[in-house]
Amino acid sequence: MDLLQRYHDAAFSYPDVGLTHPDTEEFRTGVVPPGYRRLRHRRLIGRGESLERAAGTLLTWRAHAACGLRPVASAPRAAEGVTVVSRMGLGPLRIAAPCRVVWALEEEDRAGFGYGTLSGHPESGEEGFLLERDSGGRVWFTVHAYSRPGRWYTRIAGPAPVLLQHAFARLYARALR
Repeated sequence: MDLLQRYHDAAFSYPDVGLTHPDTEEFRTGVVPPGYRRLRHRRLIGRGESLERAAGTLLTWRAHAACGLRPVASAPRAAEGVTVVSRMGLGPLRIAAPCRVVWALEEEDRAGFGYGTLSGHPESGEEGFLLERDSGGRVWFTVHAYSRPGRWYTRIAGPAPVLLQHAFARLYARALR
């Protein structure tokens, strides 16, 4: 069975879908559902037209690939409903992380998407990626996520998954610079 077909009808592995959207109160305040860990990472990545370049990299999965992930997506560009499976590791240590895009936007001064974990993902929760150009022309990249362990091995891994998620947020920002 094809990797994407395996997750085509998979359910989200968490109940609070969509809270990483930048127009939600949860995004603005940083509040996450009870029992979830919060990740908020914001970095200045450029000025002016760098928004369009960074948006092209982010929305076409190239930022994920630049971080060492091997994304396989049901569409070449992030859009609501697109399934993406990011793979990492080798052989028996290979991990597949299936997600579905729950929101995507491309506007004059902001672009990004959020995706939620599907059954089978090592974590349970949602991650949003937002690029914004402020009134001074500076381009900011924000990762807003909430998660908790989704599999037995992430439960026993202690703080390692949290450290890995923070490291990936920094790598995404670097890839978008």
